[in-house]
Amino acid sequence: MNQEIKICQNCKKDFIIDPDDFAFYEKIKVPPPTWCPECRLKRILVWRNERILYKRKCNLCGKSIITIYHPDSPYAVYCLDCYWSDKWDPYSYARTYNFKKPFFEQLGELFFRTPKRAMGNTGANNCEYVNNAIDNSNCYLIFNSGNNEDSSYSSGIRKCRDVMDVHYGENLEQCYGVVNAQNCSRCTNSENISDCVDVHLSMDLRGCQNCFGCVDLTRKNYHFFNVPLSKEQWEEKIKDFFGSLNSLSLIIKKFKEFSLKFPKRYSNIYKSSNCIGDYIFESKNAKNCLEAMRCEDCKNGLFVRLLKDSIDVAGFGYNSELLLSCMAVGYSSRVIGCSNMKDGQDVYYSLLTNASQECIGCDGLKNAKNCVLNKQYTQEEYEKIKNHIIEELKQKGVYGLGLPSSLSPWAYNETMAQEIFPLTKEQALEQGYSWKDPEPRDYQITIKPQDLPDHIKDVPETITKEVIGCSHEGKCNEQCTEAFRIIPQELQFYRKMNLPLPRLCPNCRHYGRLKQRNPLKLWKRQCQCTGEKSENGVYQNTTSHNHGNSPCPHEFETPYSPDRPEIVYCEECYLKEVV
Repeated sequence: MNQEIKICQNCKKDFIIDPDDFAFYEKIKVPPPTWCPECRLKRILVWRNERILYKRKCNLCGKSIITIYHPDSPYAVYCLDCYWSDKWDPYSYARTYNFKKPFFEQLGELFFRTPKRAMGNTGANNCEYVNNAIDNSNCYLIFNSGNNEDSSYSSGIRKCRDVMDVHYGENLEQCYGVVNAQNCSRCTNSENISDCVDVHLSMDLRGCQNCFGCVDLTRKNYHFFNVPLSKEQWEEKIKDFFGSLNSLSLIIKKFKEFSLKFPKRYSNIYKSSNCIGDYIFESKNAKNCLEAMRCEDCKNGLFVRLLKDSIDVAGFGYNSELLLSCMAVGYSSRVIGCSNMKDGQDVYYSLLTNASQECIGCDGLKNAKNCVLNKQYTQEEYEKIKNHIIEELKQKGVYGLGLPSSLSPWAYNETMAQEIFPLTKEQALEQGYSWKDPEPRDYQITIKPQDLPDHIKDVPETITKEVIGCSHEGKCNEQCTEAFRIIPQELQFYRKMNLPLPRLCPNCRHYGRLKQRNPLKLWKRQCQCTGEKSENGVYQNTTSHNHGNSPCPHEFETPYSPDRPEIVYCEECYLKEVV
């Protein structure tokens, strides 16, 4: 089948369906989508509140818990011990399917009545304020992470120890403020680094040690703004840029200007073939994906690993295939429109339905089969109801889309949708999403951010008793908490790493790291290498390229929009210069 251009029935913009997409939809017996990829992903992402936490009581045992559900939300919320226990029966909330009522209306009634899990946090040791995580120890405010120790204020980290303010890292130790880092130790305020030790305020480094303010280096040691120095010279150069916020802020400004003098790889795609997107690792045929690792034949995947032959999937994905419009589904196959599920086969439009098969419209079931709205049916009865539901959804043009955003327990700005596709309140309401206004906070701020000591050496132990005002003062669109505290282990970390105290709350710092990452959007561009130098004349090539002194003819899809100041090179030209 040929490529087709469609008009999104939600936002009315044009979008393209490729021949491979048609083949996938035919394989899982779903009609081609009527919504564009961005609208489809928003519909999925509103089903994941990752980092907005609340305090309330477990509706079963009564103990105080940390949860992703607001205390005023209408759902019964159970602590993890109660939720996974035999103290309640999800089948007791079953509803008999009514052939005369819309399916999603009946599904909403089931969702409303069935108790919800407080948060996703398994195998935890001293990790009360952690969500969508597994097997962590002594961690605080980390999200979408696993197998970490003594780490805080981070997201998307794996196998890390003693790190803070990290986004998307693996095998890190004593790192701070890094984005997209692997196998690094004692690194700070850097982006796109791997196999590095003692690297600071740097970008796109591989196998480097003792580098400060460097860009596009491989296997270098003792470099300052890309200039080689002796050990003694390097240590003398950098000594004034640690501990002091004023000194660090000045050098960060200088580094941002310096980094624009070097070419950027058109996309952060490594050890992969035929892939389009950003931060894609060891994958094959992954298109329009972000933060995808070891995936194959996937499209529109966000934060997924070990996923095969799937479209429109966010979170998890481990050892799964044939998923469509799913959020946080793993170890599963042939699953459509589900959220937070593991070990499922042939499951449709369900929530937290684990180790189950042949189910549609269920919530909280385990080891279930042939269930609709949590009620058990014979195989024949199940097939009849399932086919009726599918036909209804097909006629409405929504079969294959994710769960309706109107059924989500969270407002748009409580979810990951706001992180990937940020909207103002007015935009969200106009697009049909709900919005949660900040609640009045009665914080008694005891110290303003501008009154904090500039240097970490001047910070007293009593800082842990202060309530610090966030510099954004709640005026941003980043879930600002307006105030925050420095916890004792955090102060110890700053002193050990010789880092100044932050002036922003954890949420605002998180959104700041997200802004360092490229957007989930692609532009068609041509390589900006013109042979001897870059198109804008800023960068002088260091070696001859295969296209000689003529402009490089390579075109590509890149997350760098044409109006951005970075110099963007194709893979071949980039590797000629920096590897």
